Amino acid sequence: MSEPTSYHQEMWRACVACCVAWGVLAMTASISRGDEPTSTAAGRSLGVEIVGHRGASADAPENTLAALNLAWEHGADASEFDVWLSSDGFIVLHHDADTKRTAGVARRVVEQTLEELQQLDVGAWKNERFRGERIPSLDQALESIPDGRRVFIEVKCGPEIVPELTRVIDEAALPVEQTAIISFSEAVCQACKEALPELKVYWVVGLKQDPSTGEWNRTPEELIARAKELHLDGLDLQACEFVNASLIRHATREGLEVYVWTVNNEALARQMVEAGVAGITTDRPRWLREQLQSNE
Repeated sequence: MSEPTSYHQEMWRACVACCVAWGVLAMTASISRGDEPTSTAAGRSLGVEIVGHRGASADAPENTLAALNLAWEHGADASEFDVWLSSDGFIVLHHDADTKRTAGVARRVVEQTLEELQQLDVGAWKNERFRGERIPSLDQALESIPDGRRVFIEVKCGPEIVPELTRVIDEAALPVEQTAIISFSEAVCQACKEALPELKVYWVVGLKQDPSTGEWNRTPEELIARAKELHLDGLDLQACEFVNASLIRHATREGLEVYVWTVNNEALARQMVEAGVAGITTDRPRWLREQLQSNE
């Protein structure tokens, strides 16, 4: 092939310049429309919210700042944690009614002051590297939420917590979409929705199936009707075959979202995604996201 002439070189430069100009224009138009760059396609949403159960509790001591921060590092969209009211009226993160399992002290949470609770070591039981981890207050937990993430506050005590819960949430001044409340107690759900109507409140429900009859302890119609009666925003159900596409469609028609807990099994997680749940709570948020992203 012969060498290009100066004319050919000039034509080549003009074509390159034109292509570059068109590329810049296309990119600018894409940005102005809010399109995602193609390089981020693999990181797009799964279409289901991944919620860390008590933080990233498989790898860090549950309901601690270490677990919450690890959940954020592991890419959780949200994190769930449990709260109680201390004897002097402060809200603290803890699951069990007493502190024996996580701190070795067999005293009820509601019988201890905030100062007493925060003197306990709730990290060493999980792993020696977490020795010195303390029970956080709700104020501290809400401060940990990064932009674009949110938390599900599970109330373990009764409606007596609502005034302090309202105060802490009001003082945190987070965007309303960053905080949701969940509880097994219908009375707590109702009281929270009345006191904080702008926040989403979900009723947590455990499900059991009679092995001889195959009947469940609840029916979809019963759950949906009760959630509507309480003016709630959705249901947080135990993940199992009870949760199916028919239930999700019924709930959606009634304006209710459905979340499930606690899923650490890929097959069950995929079953829940196929049913159409809004979110899945898991002890292993990074692992679950990776499993669901594989073979999409």
